[in-house]
Amino acid sequence: MATASSSPALRDPAAAVTDLLETTPAVGELARRFADAGHTLALVGGPVRDAVLGRPSQDWDLTTSARPDDVEALLEGWADTTWDVGREYGTLAARKGDVHVEITTYRSEKYDPASRKPQVDYGDSLEGDLSRRDFTVNAMAYLLGTRTFVDPFGGLADLEAQLLRTPVAATQSFDDDPLRMMRAARFVSQLGFTPVDEVVEAMTVMAERITIVSAERVRDELSKLLLGEHPRPGLTLLVDTGIAAYVLPELPALRLERDEHHRHKDVYDHSLTVLEQAIALEVRLPGGGPDLVTRLAALLHDVGKPRTRRFLEDGTVTFHHHDVVGAKLARKRLRALRFSNEIVDDVALLVELHLRFHGYGTGEWTDSAVRRYVRDAGDQLARLHILTRADSTTRNRRKAERLQRTYGDLEDRIDQLAQAEELDKIRPDLDGNQIMEILGVGPGRVVGDAYRFLLDLRLDRGPLSEDDAREALVAWWAGRDGA
Repeated sequence: MATASSSPALRDPAAAVTDLLETTPAVGELARRFADAGHTLALVGGPVRDAVLGRPSQDWDLTTSARPDDVEALLEGWADTTWDVGREYGTLAARKGDVHVEITTYRSEKYDPASRKPQVDYGDSLEGDLSRRDFTVNAMAYLLGTRTFVDPFGGLADLEAQLLRTPVAATQSFDDDPLRMMRAARFVSQLGFTPVDEVVEAMTVMAERITIVSAERVRDELSKLLLGEHPRPGLTLLVDTGIAAYVLPELPALRLERDEHHRHKDVYDHSLTVLEQAIALEVRLPGGGPDLVTRLAALLHDVGKPRTRRFLEDGTVTFHHHDVVGAKLARKRLRALRFSNEIVDDVALLVELHLRFHGYGTGEWTDSAVRRYVRDAGDQLARLHILTRADSTTRNRRKAERLQRTYGDLEDRIDQLAQAEELDKIRPDLDGNQIMEILGVGPGRVVGDAYRFLLDLRLDRGPLSEDDAREALVAWWAGRDGA
């Protein structure tokens, strides 16, 4: 039986939407234009839900009895700009000042089982349109012309109980649009709601249907889930129903079989805990949170462990090089989900570097090692600080405090060196033109080799004078074969 946490304080729907209209009189003006033409216009879905919850929303999702051509005619003279965002699905968008609206004609859709793209038939009733919505909490509407709240499927009661239920049978809803299964997990994360048993059962039985959804749409839902306030239960829902096995198989793979002596922790549970701890540390980022790269890196930092797990003769469990293997797996999965190259590169780098701190011991790193740590992290240093701190999930309080204290010492050393040497701007002490002039060579591979030599020298010894750098470069050049 599904259970929910303490119920939120809900606003009266009429009062909540009236307040919205008072702050946005342009929408009321638009509603009067539709009413004068004999058409209904209703605020629908997420904006109604958020208004009742008292959550801020800038969306004006509207539905109407008018057909697209009529909508277009009614927008003329009201809107500053109109555009076609999906006329084939009955949707037009418009802007008046700072107000953006999307208006969709009542729909009654039929789906091809092999595709999530609907074959659109226009409907003739608001109730019929609401029946094709994903969840009852999104199947509420407010008729703007008559100031009437419409809730044919008990969405307000489910909102108060914090439950996710479908307006029609869950199997029918998810068969029509499998992406709704991902959306269920997203709403668990964003709203803290609990799916009813019928929804969970349908997701479990129909998990494979998610494979007909494009990678881009899966990526978008996964991103929204991760950026929500409660990503852990949302991810758990995806794993428990089997959907994660199709969209993010590296996550359920972390549920490694425990060895009989419990020589390693539950990697799956550990990863979700690291995610939660990383979220708590996002305030350390320049812009604060939520931060998608940090959360992806925290979730995926140990995905290399299943492939690298080895049991030694003494019963010890090892995961050698899981950082390198994990970076490759994370890169492959994020590319498959069509994440941007920047996000892929940043997450893969963090996964690859997440163990580097453990070579620090109790502070034995040289200044050279600290410089290399900063250089390798590059512009991901702030996120690496968060990931490394979050990666400590030991229940041994003394050990946890020691790890946090040691990492604090490393951060202090980085700050001290940064102030003295501008670590974030580490460059060789001679540039390419100076290298070519000193060695008497033109552009080519040798200049790159010399540049890397000088960079390593800079990392090892810190800033050098131009004369010292020149002397070192000449000595390096003289010692090369064939120089």
